[in-house]
Formats: sequence, C-alpha cells, structure tokens
Amino acid sequence: MKDLFGKAILDYQTNNSPEDILTETSISEADEMSVAYLFRNYNEMPKLEQKALQLAKGKVLDVGCGAGSHALELQNERNLEVTAIDISENAVKACQLRGIKNVKVANILDLDIENKFDTILLLMNGTGIFGTLNETAKYLQKLKSLLNEGGQILIDSSDLIYMFDQDEDGACSIPADGYYGELTFTVQYKGETEETFPWLYLDYNTLQNAAIANGLQCELVAEGEHFDYLAKLTL
Repeated sequence: MKDLFGKAILDYQTNNSPEDILTETSISEADEMSVAYLFRNYNEMPKLEQKALQLAKGKVLDVGCGAGSHALELQNERNLEVTAIDISENAVKACQLRGIKNVKVANILDLDIENKFDTILLLMNGTGIFGTLNETAKYLQKLKSLLNEGGQILIDSSDLIYMFDQDEDGACSIPADGYYGELTFTVQYKGETEETFPWLYLDYNTLQNAAIANGLQCELVAEGEHFDYLAKLTL
C-alpha cells in the first residue's frame, strides 16, 4: 500500500503543498475530493455524522479515523476517552500532530478483545472496510467482541441502488454477479495511483439481516438526503 490517502492528509496537516485526491470506483468516473473536507469541524459535518457524535458515550473506538476529525471532537468537546485507529501510518501521524492523545496504526481485526468499548464508530461509509458482503460477518463478529455490555456500534452507509438505471416499470438493472454495493476503489494523488481495493456499500436491510445473523440488534437511527443512513448495532 502506497498510503496515498494518508499522504494527502499528512501533506494538508503539515502544509506540504496538498493537492486534491482523485477517487474512482467501478461504477463511477474519477471524482476530485478536497483534502480539506477531511479536516472539517462539527458544524461542517453532515447531519448523520453529527448525530453519531451526539450518541457517542463512554469509552469510544473510532475505526478508520482518517484525519481524526470525529475523534478530536469527542476528545476535546465532549471529554470522552477516545481510541482512534487507522491502517494508514501517515494519517495516524497527522492525528498525533492534531493532538489526538490515543491514536495508533491498527487493523480492527487485529485488536485485542480484552480491551472493550462502549461506543464503536465507523463513519464516512463505515461498511466500506468490510470490502465484500462475504467478509461482513467476520467484521461484525470482531466488532461484537469489542463491545462492553450495553455498548453500541454506530455505522453509516448508503444504498447505491440509485446509481443504476431503471426500466419503465421502475425495476433497476443491477449486475447479476455479486451484490450491487460491492465496488472497487482507486485513489490517485500527486501523480501516483494506489492499488485498487474493495469497498462495500450496504443498504440498510442487508446490514440489518447481517447484524441479526451475527447476534446483533440493528436500529435505523437516521436517514440522510441521498440514500444514506446511520444505524446502531447493539448486543
């Protein structure tokens, strides 16, 4: 992994001539994303993210923390005990520079289950890290094992059905092979291209079914304006 996303975050944090990130998926053309967006404050966040942060309580784990904006808000404004993790070394360096006290390079699947949490956050399409529908159970089981009694997993995603053409009867022509929310993602930054990686968007019903199959309750907390939603999973 070239860690281009992390490089962009660290460049922005250290004022090292940051440029826009180019992202492309298997069902959409290249799109420019300003790195500044990852450094947004609470008032600049979408309503679903704000709602997730409002619901956060107790000891918090922020999974895939990126530039650390969610963790920073909870640590500094809510005085919560936050652990932030990301697989990107550069992103973690940026988080440290921003003042996040407990941030480390880690994959959620490798975390020690002795250390449990009251709130686990997976935001900015939190289901993305599952990669594929087949891998979802493995991640849900791991997340479940990291929850304290009475704990919660707050996760957001989108139903990508809107990306597919509809016929006259309103039925969508979705690919016959695999689940339509299974995408591949490519990131480009400063002329370099990251290896393509799988990224999963889950519609709410599919997430709910997966949660129940893995011994978790699932509640729809809020819906956004564009087929996106925030869900809460509990024991």
